[in-house]
Amino acid sequence: MMPKHGDMTRVVDLTREKGTGPVRTRRPLYVDLLPPCRAACPAGEDIQGWLALAQAGKYRQAWELLVQENPFPAVHGRVCYHPCESHCNRGEYDAPVSIHAIERFLGDLASAEEWPFPPAPAPSGKRVLIVGAGPCGLSAAYHLGRLGHGVEVHEAGPLAGGMMHFGIPAYRLPREVLAKEVERIGKMGVRFVFDHKVEDLLAEKEAGSFDAVLVAIGAQIGKHVEIPARDAVRVLDAVSLLHEVAGSERPLLGRRVVIYGGGNVAMDAARTARRLGAEEALIVYRRDRAHMPARAFEADEALSEGIKIRWLTTIKEIAGEELTVERMELGSDGRPRPTGQFDTLRADAVVLAIGQETDSRFLRRVPGIVFGKDGVVIVDENRMTGHPGIFAGGDAVPGDQTVTEAVGQGKKAARSIDGWLRGAAYREPDRPPLVSFRMLHLPVYRDVDPGRQPELPLAARTSDFAEVVAGLSEAEARREAQRCFSCGICFECDNCYAACPEDAILKLGPGRRYRFLYEKCTGCAVCFDQCPCHAIEMVPEPQGGAEA
Repeated sequence: MMPKHGDMTRVVDLTREKGTGPVRTRRPLYVDLLPPCRAACPAGEDIQGWLALAQAGKYRQAWELLVQENPFPAVHGRVCYHPCESHCNRGEYDAPVSIHAIERFLGDLASAEEWPFPPAPAPSGKRVLIVGAGPCGLSAAYHLGRLGHGVEVHEAGPLAGGMMHFGIPAYRLPREVLAKEVERIGKMGVRFVFDHKVEDLLAEKEAGSFDAVLVAIGAQIGKHVEIPARDAVRVLDAVSLLHEVAGSERPLLGRRVVIYGGGNVAMDAARTARRLGAEEALIVYRRDRAHMPARAFEADEALSEGIKIRWLTTIKEIAGEELTVERMELGSDGRPRPTGQFDTLRADAVVLAIGQETDSRFLRRVPGIVFGKDGVVIVDENRMTGHPGIFAGGDAVPGDQTVTEAVGQGKKAARSIDGWLRGAAYREPDRPPLVSFRMLHLPVYRDVDPGRQPELPLAARTSDFAEVVAGLSEAEARREAQRCFSCGICFECDNCYAACPEDAILKLGPGRRYRFLYEKCTGCAVCFDQCPCHAIEMVPEPQGGAEA
């Protein structure tokens, strides 16, 4: 089979020294390697595994495999920045598999069909307190419940979800979608206590006879910047704005709104301002687009909805409705520096979107806990703080502040807590080698573009908070799943079985793959060459010769 693109042979050819004859120098070996999509997933999903089940139409099995690692497929299919897709090997062939769209399809189908999580094992007798019902806390609660531990979640707010509910606008994540996946966790037996702000953690731990604690309070306080203001228009932070909108309030911002910042929250705040009636929403950012922290597609979506962005600009003063802004330039180090050139803008409201920090003051009285910048909690490799039995995760610890990262943190914290409760530190299993695009032996495929998710027309987007992006149909999701190359994992294509000239491969039946009959194998490496996904390696012949 001839590959479609240039050189797709391995960097080092291990098969050509001595191929045939009575004595082998190398023999084939079936292996399971690491697909790059799974390696890039912060939640650690077995993406290749559930895609294989989805492409066979086994949707419930696919969902059950997916939720072994992540209890929020319908949420992630909408809000994750899908690093799996930017690492997908198919992207070097034509276009990445639209993994997030298939994940969303499975999550929505599970909610529609009301599939429950698999039953938990027998109770361990251990109790864990989780402070915070955001993505990290909910993920940890789910995984601890599946490990048999009793879990109680104390949340300062009126409901679960954290920034998934109060920080992500409904046009990206409808509230009923989140509610259904949270409800499923509650049905596992996880107990929630709402409107309960933890003030004294050690007293709370003792009163509830908890064996361990996870602090998952997130970063829900908007940072402030010192800007001189005289008789200023309304100035508010983006986190507060999004929180108000997620509740019952619809704040009035006026006709002209300026958003100060260049991250994903700034994009959401600007798009939200348009939906609240602003005729003009202008983002002011002190660097250029190449150095903007917001994801490129987030900025593109904002621009498509009529949001304007003024690059290399910073706010110096607010006086009434007038904003004095200074033009910036980038130095040789890529950092912005002032030019001394000023302009005047007019606005009815200014929204500050310059980052979030953690309110961890209540932990200051706990001996041994150490804090970093912006109030984050310092933890060891097992997510435990300096106080034994108290763990922390999500946005409360240093790292990227995304939903998927927080969900992955929750899972890892749960496994570390489980190990600590059982008296054996949890260790992540070793990862197999990564499969690159050049390691694949692909046949010629017909170029197939990824499935396109329907979107609301631009004219209909800013009148309300209706979801902008729709999902794939069953046929579209299955077709998209079939684009997966199954990198590094045998999918029983029979290429090796059909190509072997010595009948040295035994087919074991559906789901059981194959076995090499080394007494017949000559080491010719035809099976290696014909395996499209690199699930076969040629390894040195063990001592003892061809019959070993």
